[in-house]
Amino acid sequence: MELHELEQNLMKVREQKPLVHNITNVVVTNFTANGLLALGASPVMAYAKEEVADMAKIAGALVLNMGTLDETVVHAMHVAGRSANAHGVPVVFDPVGAGATPYRTDTARKMMDEVKVSILRGNAAEIANVIGESGTIKGVDGGDTAADAVELARQAARKLGCVVVVTGADDIVSDGSVTWKVSNGTALLTKVTGTGCLLTSVIGAFAAVEKDLVKAAVSALAYYGVAAEEALKVSGGDRPGTFQTELLNQLHQVEGAFVKKAAILAQVE
Repeated sequence: MELHELEQNLMKVREQKPLVHNITNVVVTNFTANGLLALGASPVMAYAKEEVADMAKIAGALVLNMGTLDETVVHAMHVAGRSANAHGVPVVFDPVGAGATPYRTDTARKMMDEVKVSILRGNAAEIANVIGESGTIKGVDGGDTAADAVELARQAARKLGCVVVVTGADDIVSDGSVTWKVSNGTALLTKVTGTGCLLTSVIGAFAAVEKDLVKAAVSALAYYGVAAEEALKVSGGDRPGTFQTELLNQLHQVEGAFVKKAAILAQVE
C-alpha cells in the first residue's frame, strides 16, 4: 500500500463515522467506547442475544472480544457473527487469552469454525493456540512463542482464510500472500489494561470504511502506534495513568498527514 492511503483511510473513518458494534469484555468497555469516539467512529456496546443480530446487520463492522467469557456472551457473539456474515458486515475477532485455559481455546476455535471472521487480531501466543501450534500464555497476556511472527501470521491466514494481525514489538499483517510489518508504538501500551482490545476495535473502524482488509489493518496499526508514540511524549515518560488519558487525546488529535509522515512500515517478502 502507499503511504497516502494511511491518510485517506483515517479521513474516511472521520468523515463516515462508522458504527462499530462491540461485544467486548467488561474490563475495557468504557475505554474502548471512548477510544472509538476519540478516533471519530461511532461505538455501540450491545450484548443482549435479543438484539445483537439486528445491531450487527446495521453496523459498519462487528468486533468480538472474548476477554471475559461466559455462556451467555459466547452465544450472543455467535448470533451477532452469523448476522454480520449474512449482511456482508466485516467481523473482527480478538481471541483474548486463547491457550490460557481449555475453555478459552475451545471457544476461540469454535468461533473461527462457525463465524466467517474477516480479521483475527491477537498476540503470537493467542494466534498460535487458535491454529493449534505451540505457544505459551499466562492469564490473558502473551508469553514467548517459538514461532516467528511473520511465518505465524502467514500460516494462520492461509489455514483460517482471513487476514491475521499478530501484534507485538512489531505488528504483522498478512492475508497469506501479502504481508506487512508495522513498527510504531511503545512498550507502555502493555502497562495499561485494554489497549490491545481498543486496538482491535480501531481495526474494526478502519475495516468498516476500507474494503481491502490488509490495508485497513495496516492503516489502523500505523495510526494507533503513532498516537501512542505521541501520547508517550506528551505524558512525560513512564506514567501509565497519564499515558492512558493522553492516548485518548492523541487518538482524537493525530492527523492523517502526520501518520503518513511518522508511520514505520514495510512489506515483507
